[in-house]
Amino acid sequence: MTGAPSPDRRRFLTTGAAVLTAAASAQLWLPASAQAAETPLPDGVFGLGVASGDPLPDGIVLWTRLAPDPLNGGGMPDTVVPVAWEIAEDERFRKPVRRGTAHARPEYGHSVHVDVRGLRPGRAYWYRFRAGGRISPTGRTRTAPHPHAGSGSLRLALASCQNWQHGYFTPYADMLAQDPDVVLFVGDYIYESTPSSAGPRRHEGTGEPYTLTQYRNRYAQYRSDPDLAAMHANAPWVVTFDDHEVDNDWAGQVPQDPDKQSHDAFVARLTAAFQAYYEHMPVRATAIPDGPHIQMYRRLEFGRLARLNVLDTRQFRSDQVTSQAAAEDPSLTMLGAAQKQWLLDGLHRSPARWNLVASQIMMAETDILPGEGKLWYYDAWDGYQVERNALLDEFASVRNPVVLSGDRHLTMISDLKKDFADPSSDVVGAEFVGTSISSNGDQDQAAFHAQFDPLKPDNPHWKVIDAHRGYHLFDIRRDGIDARVRVVDTVVRPQATAGTLATLRVEADEPGVRVV
Repeated sequence: MTGAPSPDRRRFLTTGAAVLTAAASAQLWLPASAQAAETPLPDGVFGLGVASGDPLPDGIVLWTRLAPDPLNGGGMPDTVVPVAWEIAEDERFRKPVRRGTAHARPEYGHSVHVDVRGLRPGRAYWYRFRAGGRISPTGRTRTAPHPHAGSGSLRLALASCQNWQHGYFTPYADMLAQDPDVVLFVGDYIYESTPSSAGPRRHEGTGEPYTLTQYRNRYAQYRSDPDLAAMHANAPWVVTFDDHEVDNDWAGQVPQDPDKQSHDAFVARLTAAFQAYYEHMPVRATAIPDGPHIQMYRRLEFGRLARLNVLDTRQFRSDQVTSQAAAEDPSLTMLGAAQKQWLLDGLHRSPARWNLVASQIMMAETDILPGEGKLWYYDAWDGYQVERNALLDEFASVRNPVVLSGDRHLTMISDLKKDFADPSSDVVGAEFVGTSISSNGDQDQAAFHAQFDPLKPDNPHWKVIDAHRGYHLFDIRRDGIDARVRVVDTVVRPQATAGTLATLRVEADEPGVRVV
């Protein structure tokens, strides 16, 4: 699924999400009678762009949201609006394969989620929408390989943590040029923090979002970043959330500051946050929220090459502890009983060559106490020692487990050890903690290394640690995974220069990761 793009494909990548405005183009897929019946909509109704996600061998989710006034609730009338959609085998839509009409409903912020089926596996497709005489940008997507396909390759980009106020989303411009087959985003798509003038950009609004309209406005602002919009329009995404889509370090139905947010108030906030999340993500109807609950853990297959297990490490976890002794309490859970069993069943019964686990937070140990003793970040898997160690013990009998994580705003690539207390313990897998897209801005590299380099003797499983902004790119094949840490020189300006910081390799059936 990788390789040099064709000339037509390169032209599409260069232009990003090109808007088609010609009336003749619209005539090709909407009859004159239907066009005459449309209620005109204002310019900019498709200003939030288009996206696709959760690829299947025969299907894909297509997304858009009608919002001519995106930072003020959307600006749509309180009515259901028909939205025509079309998907084709070519960029010019001369070979259409599916078309239909969806309904943008006010109760879902006039978002549209079309679950298209009947497509061919391992194929690129182009898609677009039309409503009220307006035509959307064109998007490009790709289906998953045939369920029995065991050869070929998969190019996957790992991203997380894009804080609007800390910088521009410049890594996506480089990601677009690398042309991944799928983007895995593991959390912190938005940040709930209050507006600040300290960084290069300022959050909309006057405070943190709590209501549905406030969360909609925050998502709409993030969606306006041109590099993010172009990347959404050029490859399917697989998404999950971490904490900042709701509230920093929340756990279950416990907020970060329960003395300031009552249980009922936080449940209302969860309900609003999950609703806005669904409205802005290319996910299936299985993710339609039920009040303060949303179904996000799920599994995607890429032939017999890779199985991707997407976790939810927020809704079912025990509240964070604050000490080493408390972190070793066997009653603590990150996943909850049902999700943990689902994960173990999926790992042990997998027919895939590679078993990928998308975990919002770091699984490998981070001991931040130099010398004797341990000191951990308790919001990460280190704060749930017994469940984490039991899971790593299971990894010993799983074929090629690789964990893909975020949250830390750092690149931290590690061997996964069966017992981190024993440096000679068996290696049972590899973990890639992707750095942030923009969170922490242009970090002071000297200060970072002064803090973390002295910790390397206490964390011998670390292979690469770094504090540049960027993402990770993986070329997955049967014999191994080739990984590149792609970083940019700045996020405080709209353009940046990108390069490869490190190249790594995971060999099939040889647990662990090595620097090439």
